[in-house]
Amino acid sequence: MTDFPEGPATSPGFLLWHATLRWQRAMAAALAPHELTHAQFVLLATTWWFGGQGDRPSQARLSELTGSDPRMTSEVVRRLVAKGLVEREQDPADSRAKVLAVTPSGEAAAIAAIAAVEQADRAFFGPAADTAGPALLPLLHALADR
Repeated sequence: MTDFPEGPATSPGFLLWHATLRWQRAMAAALAPHELTHAQFVLLATTWWFGGQGDRPSQARLSELTGSDPRMTSEVVRRLVAKGLVEREQDPADSRAKVLAVTPSGEAAAIAAIAAVEQADRAFFGPAADTAGPALLPLLHALADR
């Protein structure tokens, strides 16, 4: 038995799965020229944004802010450090924590990648925004904020 006897095309979860896969492919294509994975981009861009606000997040805070697994965050940050895009320093307020900052080359990479991702988002979400109008963003918030 299924709630969707007409087939998977009437299942919201199945449709979201397909939309997510298409969006992930669009993000991977947009980020490939910048030699960043999507996870690297999210952590780099978030660190860059907070740095612009005068904040240097710890890895734990970055994990929380992005909704990323703490172990995955640690591994990805390690790769960003190895690429010279992020630096990790001891938090002066907490000897157990490391704070993150984007390097000058990381800032350039973040700015370029953000432009590419925003362009890819416009191309991907444009048709949905045309159809759903102002309801699209609140719908996405409702799905993401659970």
